Amino acid sequence: MWFKKKRCHELHVIHYNIVLRILGKAKKWSHLRSLWDEMNVERMAPINSTYGTLIDVYSKGGFEKEALIWLQRMTKQGMKPDEVTMAIVLQLYKKAGEYRKAEEFFEKWSESSLHSHGSLSLHTYNTLIDTRGKAGQLKDASEMFASMLREGIAPTTVTFNTMIHICGNHGQLAEVASLMQKMEEVRCPPDTRTYNILISLHARHDNIDTATNYFAKMKEACLEPDPVSYRTLLYAYSVRHMVSKAEELISEMDERGLEIDEFTHSALTRMYIEAGMLEKSWVWFLRFHLSGKMGSDCYSANIDAYGERGHILEAEKVFNCCREVKKLSVLEFNVMIKSYVVGKHYSRACQLFGSAESHSVIPDSCSYSSLIQILASGDMPHTAMPYLKKMQESGLVRDCIPYCAVISSFAKLGQLERAEEVYKQMVQFNVQPDVIVFGVLINAFAEVGRKITFINKKNQIALFIWQLYIAFICPL
Repeated sequence: MWFKKKRCHELHVIHYNIVLRILGKAKKWSHLRSLWDEMNVERMAPINSTYGTLIDVYSKGGFEKEALIWLQRMTKQGMKPDEVTMAIVLQLYKKAGEYRKAEEFFEKWSESSLHSHGSLSLHTYNTLIDTRGKAGQLKDASEMFASMLREGIAPTTVTFNTMIHICGNHGQLAEVASLMQKMEEVRCPPDTRTYNILISLHARHDNIDTATNYFAKMKEACLEPDPVSYRTLLYAYSVRHMVSKAEELISEMDERGLEIDEFTHSALTRMYIEAGMLEKSWVWFLRFHLSGKMGSDCYSANIDAYGERGHILEAEKVFNCCREVKKLSVLEFNVMIKSYVVGKHYSRACQLFGSAESHSVIPDSCSYSSLIQILASGDMPHTAMPYLKKMQESGLVRDCIPYCAVISSFAKLGQLERAEEVYKQMVQFNVQPDVIVFGVLINAFAEVGRKITFINKKNQIALFIWQLYIAFICPL
């Protein structure tokens, strides 16, 4: 036995609790289970805090289901969770997004517990407020906050941050201002997170000057902005093309040795492009490319930024840079194809698609769908057909959208026989047509049927329209 090997005497369940927590934090699950088995052999009955410890370590270790199994075992033993364990379970449900279950658990616990709301701890109040806020229950969260104040429990910065975040997410700016005033009244100083929430909130509501002022107030309060502070404000400046303001923040970050994340980097590239500062955008891109820290997502975002504005040469240069560092993925191919389409370079889009496998990149459903829809919208359904066929053979057709694009294109060009062929192929492969497909075909054939009543095909067309109508009323 574990404790006997350690020559421990006069063992108490608390000793086991301590070691269970140590093993759980170290993620030594097999050792933990062995120790639990030893407790049973030694007839060391677990107490409330034993189960609380097990629920806590399994939950924090990422084993939510196992944590709930320990809760069930605890209940079967006739034990009721104490407030600490109750708060752990609430956190568990909150982390899993099971807000209703969290609320139901708390209500059941409250009914069966000697505790009243008034005797709850600060930590429990904070957990309940946060859980209700994340569930979108602004009123319930506010009532819990008011109850806390009535009971004389002093809110902390964590409490205020949670309430400010909840109210801000519901657009209650007046209530946010009231909470800030309340913080002053109870002498609860804002921390960096408080200011980050306020900066984000006001930036989202287009109060960019207010967001900037809170950034300045943070510094005045002798609090150092963290990467989140800079990232939030930088993004807000970038989408508003506030180049000089953004560059001031970049300089500050460089001085402090703070790294700019990939999402913010690509947003700033886009800012320079949209502000007409193409050369600066390229210098900015090169700074991160040459650092060797750019990932595939960032390369694709930069290709997209250039491609959307029709800067095909720059988009190609980013694509080639990505290829040089061997980070090409299907994402880069997809956005580069999209860039070619913006510039109506259909043949180059097809060539790039065809070269994917030579770079060990397998086109996905998005690759095929994008190219097919692009070619179809460019009145090139014949060119799209081989890609549609290969997409079907690869098992990547999930719906009728690529078929619909080709059918619509043939119908638009008046090539109704080809449209009919594609429709029949689609049905043959058990791809369910939707209202749009039926609408396109019925309209196209009805229109042609009126114009060529003297042609022998009239009856054939009428029959096909009728078949489509029946299929529409009685889906396959």
